[in-house]
Amino acid sequence: MALFSRKKFTVGLDIGSGLVKAVVIDHGGDTPTLAKVVITPLTEAAIVEGEVMDHELVVEAIRQTVAATGVKTKHIVSAVGGRDVIVKKISMERAKEAQAREMMRWEAEQHVPFDIESVEIDFQVLDPDADGLDMQVLLVAAKRDLVEAKQALLSEAGAAAAVMDVDAFALHNAFETNYPDAMNGIVALLNIGNEATNLNILDEGVPILTRDFAIGTRRIREDLQREHGVTAEEAEALLRDADVDGRLANTVAMRGEELAIGIERASTFLATSSRSFSSIRLIYACGGGARVPGLLAWLGQRLGMPVEAANALARLEVRDDALGFHVAEDIAPLLMLPVGLALRAAA
Repeated sequence: MALFSRKKFTVGLDIGSGLVKAVVIDHGGDTPTLAKVVITPLTEAAIVEGEVMDHELVVEAIRQTVAATGVKTKHIVSAVGGRDVIVKKISMERAKEAQAREMMRWEAEQHVPFDIESVEIDFQVLDPDADGLDMQVLLVAAKRDLVEAKQALLSEAGAAAAVMDVDAFALHNAFETNYPDAMNGIVALLNIGNEATNLNILDEGVPILTRDFAIGTRRIREDLQREHGVTAEEAEALLRDADVDGRLANTVAMRGEELAIGIERASTFLATSSRSFSSIRLIYACGGGARVPGLLAWLGQRLGMPVEAANALARLEVRDDALGFHVAEDIAPLLMLPVGLALRAAA
């Protein structure tokens, strides 16, 4: 029997390479309320480098996760991300939406490094009420086969998505809800996942650049196993320890350096392509990598700027029983993406 059946509930479903996460948000009150969190682990080999390797296992994990939410709703929101998704701020001739849609295909051909026939395109006008001949537009393009593969996977699990979002936008939604004061100046949101890290740079709350790095907690675990001869379970324990183990310090520095270089390159690109870009003033980190002992402190020292852990529950109202047996401090960094997805209210 479903615990939640009214249309006011939205399920944000995040299928990662290590975990399937579902968040239920109740939009029926004055403010969104977190009603339920379900987290289902996947085996290391289930999804590798974004590819589903064990189809049956992943489908069953999705099915179990959605069933465990207790929600009877058709409003499930999921997302696509990675290198096959492009998010870019562009300038184009000002036009009404219908005309802009006709023009967008040509604009996309100038900015998207994919065959235009193979992508799904969407956009959002950032300054609809401004004057002037040109308008600022956020262009989004995703490879069609990526979107179709995700939709097919969800459909097979009985969890067809009513909305297919983009990872970067979902992260932005959760970030804006929990950190409204950070919507000033230039800040970055760093989502350090199991296999990859997403960098989302915001200027006055508007995403202006996204980048993906092939660095995540899986590499850190593998480094520990290879360099120190520990088991996968022992490596995972080191990543969950509150203190920085000496064996972890070198790995944090090595992988942290890769992240730092990626952030610096993205910042340099913006500085050379936009006269208005100054510098990132603050980085918020989320995802499982944000819990790695010493990593955020190391990044902050290396980059010379504050790097703080982002809490997906910082300003979100949470029901007493929403987290089940989970501890808020442990799972909050993991929930930024599914919370952002679930914040999209049912129409």
